[in-house]
Amino acid sequence: MRRPDAARRRASERRGRRAEWLALAALMLKGYRPLAMRVSASGGEIDLIVRRGATLAFVEVKARGSLIEAQEAIGAAKRRRFSRAVRTWVARHQFAAGLTLRADAVFIGGRGWPVHLPDAFPIEGL
Repeated sequence: MRRPDAARRRASERRGRRAEWLALAALMLKGYRPLAMRVSASGGEIDLIVRRGATLAFVEVKARGSLIEAQEAIGAAKRRRFSRAVRTWVARHQFAAGLTLRADAVFIGGRGWPVHLPDAFPIEGL
């Protein structure tokens, strides 16, 4: 018999994956080209890495019941882990050195269309 918390985690994982695909579709409609999804490095995770022109955006996707809840879900600890992962990824991909690097966020609240916030927070240590 499966535990209820395991079922809840699986459901949350599925919602997160759907949110990331929806966010990616929205970004592609804005002209971004996907480079990677779900990148784990140095104890952090980058949901999406996309490029448009000379800009490389590392994207955090947050889906909650409302847009405000989604926006509040990116706290200081999350930003630190995200920044560590970005620094590690950039160190491994030399082509990124000549590009504009930024941390974007895509918020999904309820059943609405994703809201893209470019340069949502600074990448610490870059």
